[in-house]
Amino acid sequence: MAEEGGDEAEDRQEAPSARRLEKAREDGQVAHSRELSGFAALLLAVLAAGIALPSLGRDLLRALRGILERGHELSPDQAAEVLLPSALVLLPVLAAAALGAVATTLLQTRGLVSAKGLAPQLSRLSPLAGLKRLLGSEGLIELLKTLLKVALVGAAIWHAAGTPELLEAVMHQPAAALLATIAEQGLRLVAATLAAFALLAGADLFLVHFRHLRRLRMSRQDMKEEAKDAEGDPHVKAKQKAIRQRQARQRMMAAVPKAAVIITNPTHYAVALGYEEGTSAAPKILAKGADEVAARIREKAKEAGVPLVSNPPLARALFKLDLDTEIPAEHYQAVAEIIAFIWRARSRPPA
Repeated sequence: MAEEGGDEAEDRQEAPSARRLEKAREDGQVAHSRELSGFAALLLAVLAAGIALPSLGRDLLRALRGILERGHELSPDQAAEVLLPSALVLLPVLAAAALGAVATTLLQTRGLVSAKGLAPQLSRLSPLAGLKRLLGSEGLIELLKTLLKVALVGAAIWHAAGTPELLEAVMHQPAAALLATIAEQGLRLVAATLAAFALLAGADLFLVHFRHLRRLRMSRQDMKEEAKDAEGDPHVKAKQKAIRQRQARQRMMAAVPKAAVIITNPTHYAVALGYEEGTSAAPKILAKGADEVAARIREKAKEAGVPLVSNPPLARALFKLDLDTEIPAEHYQAVAEIIAFIWRARSRPPA
């Protein structure tokens, strides 16, 4: 089994296609960095605490002072009522942390909410499968990430905490200066922790996307089967047909300035005929259209100086023919008279 899995992994060297990525997304498989969500939750919690604590913190301190001064007089219910402001202090902080985690998750998944990952899988209940996950590459990567997180955050905290001499000097400061020093060191500690978590989040985001794309890599056989399935997909066929029609219309409109004459209905149909004396056996249908397309053909012809001739019966008859085909013999005389008239008009000197 291991050898088969190894061979399969070696065969899957092609980057995942857009269809494979979309199918994986439908199955709930998207790149999601938990470290980035954790960093966003911590960042918003710190910002909310910085905004809410100065005002609500004073109420909490007054409540705690009242409990300490009259603790022997208060019943448990009264003490709970006095401590109610503490909940108001924590509520915006917790709400901001939850908002940061949810918003970052939705941004990473582009709004995907799927319950397929919550479906029970019997393979996860197997002790052998669980042991393989713990001892495999996935478990090793998670262990290294945890150790790196502890080391990086610990180093940031140690750097922000200062030297033992600083701590000893702080202990000999007056109360007012001590509070200011504690606040300053607290801000340094928070800033260092946020910087460490930001670095971890950036590295984890890159790693998660790399592993996600690697997990979805395809083999040559996978690509062939996907192309075969795509050919039978009606949505793909409709899209390809629309692309071909658009390209054909663009080529048709580009041929209008080369036409010898435009036969019109005059409003519903327009047929562009091309003819070169001595090189063409018969006039050829270069472009045709009805309604809006006909209006565009007439506009294009006016810009290029191609003459327009109104002949409703002939225009309706020629409109039924395919593009790039020569007109049939029954229309030779009518078309020849029109082209001859145009040539005579061009060769006639201006009045």
